[in-house]
Order: sequence, then structure tokens, then C-alpha cells
Amino acid sequence: MTMRLLRNAQVFAPQSLGIQDILISGSQIVAIAEHIRLDTNIELEEINCEQRIVCPGLVDTLTHITGGGGEGGFATRTPEMHLSDAISGGVTTVTGALGTDAVCRTHQDLIAKVKGLKEEGLSAYFYTGNYHYPVKTITGSVQQDIMLLEECLGIGEIAIADHRGSQLSWQELAKVAAEARVGGMCSGKAGVVSVHVGSGEDKLSTLFNVAEHTNIPLSQFYPTHINRSPKLLADGIRFAKQGGTIDFTASSTPEIIAGGEVKCATALRIALAEGVDPSQLTFSTDGHASLPHFNAQGELESLKVGSMQSMLHELRDAVLVEQIALETALKAVTENPARVLRLSGKGKLRPGADADLLLLDPEQLTLHSVMAGGAWFMRNQSIIRKGTFEA
Repeated sequence: MTMRLLRNAQVFAPQSLGIQDILISGSQIVAIAEHIRLDTNIELEEINCEQRIVCPGLVDTLTHITGGGGEGGFATRTPEMHLSDAISGGVTTVTGALGTDAVCRTHQDLIAKVKGLKEEGLSAYFYTGNYHYPVKTITGSVQQDIMLLEECLGIGEIAIADHRGSQLSWQELAKVAAEARVGGMCSGKAGVVSVHVGSGEDKLSTLFNVAEHTNIPLSQFYPTHINRSPKLLADGIRFAKQGGTIDFTASSTPEIIAGGEVKCATALRIALAEGVDPSQLTFSTDGHASLPHFNAQGELESLKVGSMQSMLHELRDAVLVEQIALETALKAVTENPARVLRLSGKGKLRPGADADLLLLDPEQLTLHSVMAGGAWFMRNQSIIRKGTFEA
């Protein structure tokens, strides 16, 4: 088993630990300390990090790893994610989901893709269900999928406030959430309900109604795309202040921004300024999703594809443009999403954690190297380990 010793690293775990050495054995971090000294005849790789920032690998809670169904017809179905797409964005943990289309995009394909990514060295999970209700599952129920399928962490992304969703009532959503909650409790998993929030005027009212009329707390839900508009952001801030965690989508387009979406990094600054606890804010890529722009009549005007590099770009903008402290911004893409998904080995650099980490340039936060599961996937800005069929 190869041991690796990273020396002279500016460690953000994500909290700042100063200049430290990091000892890695196999797939786990063994120690973080100043000037680690070893007397061993075991094979040891030593790397001088030259005071580059070393932080946890990014945890992405929403990725369309098998591609998405295009809202412009069959020719606009988006392509699947490859291993190098994630690595080039600093993402070492992905959570796959289906979206609008659960006819031509299936759970069987989703699970096979998750298992394939794991074989290639990435940490990969998935949500059962998709936008629609009644919920499509593998085993016949949300609870059984969560309990019996190893990589299933919850349900999502089920859609509210969107013309593409099933227009489900709060009572129907409450039943889904109850199944996910019990499935999570009985299996020691998150049982999270990932909620796609569209541009409808009802915003998060369905979630507030569930919390008001049932015993299911807001913390059971994990709404995404909360930066879709200033009005939705304001409703999301209210949701977070009442105990929920909200997610901002990093992938966007100039057309979507011009239509009123709040840039991800800007949404983080606004939420923090409004007094939201930093631990209740996350980013996700929405990677390989279709990014449609509809006009006022609901007609498709343009469509692009979500980028796996978007989360790293928005992290950079949060620090360099919005002037948010690095350790605060890092929590939104590492520690916080790992907590939401209840992935104890992810999102932090500490002894016993998985050796998923990034080396970043300290000035511009550009990506220098990526390690996942203790193995190098990128070194010196060059990807050295690609997916099975990548050129």
C-alpha cells in the first residue's frame, strides 16, 4: 500500500489550519500536523505542495450523470458525464439524479452509471424518483429503494413550482417525504428529499405547508435552484432561517442570468448578509442537465448544458469577487453538502476521512491537482486518469 506525504500545504479543512503536512495511507487521511517525521521502509511518495491551498474535494449534490431529457425534443437530450468532467471541476463526490425525463432516462441506467464511476475511482450516489409524482422507483417504493439500494441516499429531484412537474399537492409531497424519512432512519442514510424549484409564483409554499400541517420538519427537504430569481431567493432565506438548508445552482447561461437569475456566488453573499447560518447554504453544479430558457408563454427559446466546472468557478467568484472568506465559501461546496447527504468521510480534511482533496493556486484559486480515494487524477493541471472509454 502506497503512502503519500503532502508537505508544506496551506490547509483549509475547510477551516484554516495554516501550513501543515498531510499523511495519507491507501484511501484515507492518517494525520495532519506540522512537520510530520517518518522512519519507514514502506514505499512513500513525498510531494512538496509549495504552500498551495489544500482543501477537501468538492461534494456535488445534484449531477445528471446520465444526461438529461432535452425540453426541445429527442435531439436535445444532453450527454452523460464522464470521469474527467468531474475531475476538471474538482468534484470528487457526485450524486446522480433524473430530471424531466424518466421515460428515456431510467433508474437502471442511472445505477449502472453510479457503479461505473465508482469502479473508475469517483465516489458516486443517486436519488430515486425524478420530477414527477407518482414517484418512479426500482423496488416499488421510495422507502425500499433507500433502505435496500446501497448508493441511494434519498429521492429527487421532485419538482414544485414548475410547469414541467406533476403539480403535486402538499399532501402528496408529505407522503413522499415520510417514506424518505423512514427509509433514511431505518438504514442510517440521509433520506433527503431533493426538491427542484421552478419559476412558479408559489415558490416554496408547498414545503411550508408540509411543515405547517404535518410532523415533517423543513430540514427533511433540500430545495435547489434557489437562486433562480430574487423572489425565490427571499423565500429560500426564510426557509433557511426556519431550519432548512438551501442549494444554489452554479451552472447558468447569460440568457438565464439576463432573465433574472441571481448568480450563485452573489446569492451566497446575499444570504449571508441576511443572517443565514453559513452551514445551511450549499452549491451544486446541476452538471449535464439541460439549461432551458423559456419565454413568458412557456415556450423554449434556448437550451444549453450544465457544467461540472461551474461549482469551482462560483467558489472562486465568491472569494475573489464577492469577498467572502475562503473557509466560509468552501463549506458551501464541501462540509455542508456532505452533512446534508450524511457522508461522514467526505467534505473535511481530518484523520480518518477519505483522501479526497484538491490543490489550488492561493492567488487565483485555479485547480492544480486532484486526489480521489488517495489516488491522483490530476497533477500539475493535467488529468492523468480518465474514464474507461475517454480518449
